Amino acid sequence: MANVDNVGNAATVGDFILQRLQQWKVRRVYGYPGDSINGIMGAFGRQDAIEFVQTRHEEMAAFMACAHAKFTGETGVCLATSGPGAIHLLNGLYDAKLDHQPVVAIVGQQKRAALGGDYQQEVDLQSLFKDVAHEYVQTAMTPEQVRHLVDRAFRIAQEQRAVTCIIIPNDLQELDAVEAPPREHGTVHSGIGSVGRNLVPSADGLQQAAEILNRGKKVAILAGAGALGATEELVQAAELLGAGIAKALLGKAAVPDDLPFVTGSIGIIGTRPSFEMMNACDTLLMVGSSFPYAEFLPPEGQARGVQIDIDARMTSLRYPMECNLIGDARETLKALLPLLDRKSDRSWRGEIEGNVARWWQTMARRAMDAATPLNPQLPFHELSKRLPDDCILTCDSGSAASWYALHLQVRQGMQASLSGGLSTMGCAVPYAIAAKYAHPGRPVIALAGDGAMQMNGINGLITIAKNWRAWSSPNLVVMVLNNRDLNFVTWEQRGQEGDPKYAPSQDLPDFAYADFARMLGLHGIRVESPDQVGDAWDRALAADRPCLLEFVADANVPPLPPHMTRKQAKSYYEALEKGDADAQAIRTALERQQSES
Repeated sequence: MANVDNVGNAATVGDFILQRLQQWKVRRVYGYPGDSINGIMGAFGRQDAIEFVQTRHEEMAAFMACAHAKFTGETGVCLATSGPGAIHLLNGLYDAKLDHQPVVAIVGQQKRAALGGDYQQEVDLQSLFKDVAHEYVQTAMTPEQVRHLVDRAFRIAQEQRAVTCIIIPNDLQELDAVEAPPREHGTVHSGIGSVGRNLVPSADGLQQAAEILNRGKKVAILAGAGALGATEELVQAAELLGAGIAKALLGKAAVPDDLPFVTGSIGIIGTRPSFEMMNACDTLLMVGSSFPYAEFLPPEGQARGVQIDIDARMTSLRYPMECNLIGDARETLKALLPLLDRKSDRSWRGEIEGNVARWWQTMARRAMDAATPLNPQLPFHELSKRLPDDCILTCDSGSAASWYALHLQVRQGMQASLSGGLSTMGCAVPYAIAAKYAHPGRPVIALAGDGAMQMNGINGLITIAKNWRAWSSPNLVVMVLNNRDLNFVTWEQRGQEGDPKYAPSQDLPDFAYADFARMLGLHGIRVESPDQVGDAWDRALAADRPCLLEFVADANVPPLPPHMTRKQAKSYYEALEKGDADAQAIRTALERQQSES
C-alpha cells in the first residue's frame, strides 16, 4: 500500500475522511444518514471513489460491515449518526467483535460546544462503545487530529482483528481540512501502511507439536474460522495423521464436506461422527478455533493437545493443551507438515470414514420423513445437491442453523458464514447483501427462519429490490422457513427446562413472504408440498432476479443434538406430559428421528 499522506483537494474534514478511507483501500461504506453526519454525507456527494450503501437500519449496516470483512478479508466500514443511530450499530458490531472481524465504525456526535449540556441526541459515545470497540475508540476534537485517528483505527482493527470506532462531532466535519499537523510538540504524525501477520512459531515449538501428533494413534482435528485459508494444509495433515476433521460452525468452509474423513459440524447442532471422534481420540489438534462447548471436546486428560492460533490469548482456553503454536494457520501448518510421519495404521481413519458414510445416509433418511406440511430438513437436503460451485452461503441463528450445519455439504471454492460468537438473529439477509456487493458475480444464498426474517430480513428485501440491478449477476436467493414459531427456543424450553411450549412468547404472526417479494418486483415462490421442493430450488437458482423462496415447514421436527443424554430425553418427555399442545406430533417426530440414529 502506498504511503500517501497528502490531503489533495480535500476542502473539509468530511472530504479528508473519505480521501483517507480511500487511501486505506476502502471501496464501500454501509450506513444510514442523519444530521450529525451531514458533513460526511455531503463529502460522499463530492466524490465517486467510495460507494455509500444505504441500509434500512444501522444494525444492518454493522452486520454488512462484518460480512464484508468475513467474505473479503478486508476491513469493513459502517457509518451512523449520533444518539439512536450509534446505538443501533451495537448488535452488528458485537457480532464482528465476537467473531474477530476487523470493522471500523464512524459515528457522528453533536457539536463540540453542546457536549455536556444534555443536548438533543447527546449520548456518551465513548462509554457506549468502550466495550465493543475496546481496542480503540476516540473522539476527534480538532482537524489536526483526524488523520491519526483514521490511521490508528484501521491499523488496530486489522492487526487485532477487532472493532474500532471514531467519533466525529458534526461541526468538526465542516471545518477546513488540515493537510498535516504542525511539526511541534504535542502533535501526532501518522502514516498509511499495510498490516499483516505471517507468523510461524519457533522450530522448537513445531518439533514439540510434531512429536505429540506423531505419537498419537487416534488423532482428531478441529478446524475453525482461523483455518479458512488453510484448506490444503489441513487436508494434508489429516492424510498424514490418519485423522478426521470436525468443524466449528464458522469453519464450515475450511475443508470440503465431500471428503470422506470430514465429520462435519461439532457441538449442540453437530454431527454424531464429530461427537464420536472427539470422545474416542487420544490426540487433539485444534486449528484457528475458539469453539466454546467443553462437553463436545475430549474428556480432560484423555487426549494430548496441540493448538494453532494467531492470538495467544485464545490458547489453552477450551482444552488444556500441551503445546500452543502462535501463528497463522496456513503458514504454521506448512512448517509443521514436513515434521509429521505418515501413519501406517489406518484403522482409526477407517472407523471415522465408516461413521461419516452412515451419517450422511441417516441425514438423507431424516430429510425424507413425513411432516405437515414440510419437513424443514428437506429444503436443505435438496439445496445441498444443487449448490453452485462458487456460491456464498449465509445463515441465521435458530433452527435454520441446525439444518445448515447438518445437511449442507460445502465444497471447495464456496464461502459460508453466520453469527458465531454472538449467535444473533437477523444477520443472514444483511450478510447476503454485503456478500453480493463484495462479489457481485457470485451466487449468494441466505438461509433464515421466519423469526429472523421478521427482525431484519423483510426490510433487507427492500434494499435488495432497490439495488440488485447494479450487480453483474442477479443470482441471490433468500430462503425462509415459515413455521410460525421461534422454533429453536421452543425446543430449548422443552429439552433444557422440561417446559412445554409457551405460545405467547413463541408463536409468530404469519406473513406472506413470497407475496411481499413479488410486490417489490422480486421473484417469490411459496412451497407447501414435498414434491415441489427440488423444482422450487431449481427455479430460484435460475431466476433472472433475486428470489424469495418460502417453505411452509413443520415446527414439530426436532433439531436433535448429536448425542441425546438421559437428562435431555427426560426433559423432552416431561415437557410433553405438562400439556404441550403439539405433544402427539412431537412424540411421533422424536421417535422417528431417534429410530434412524
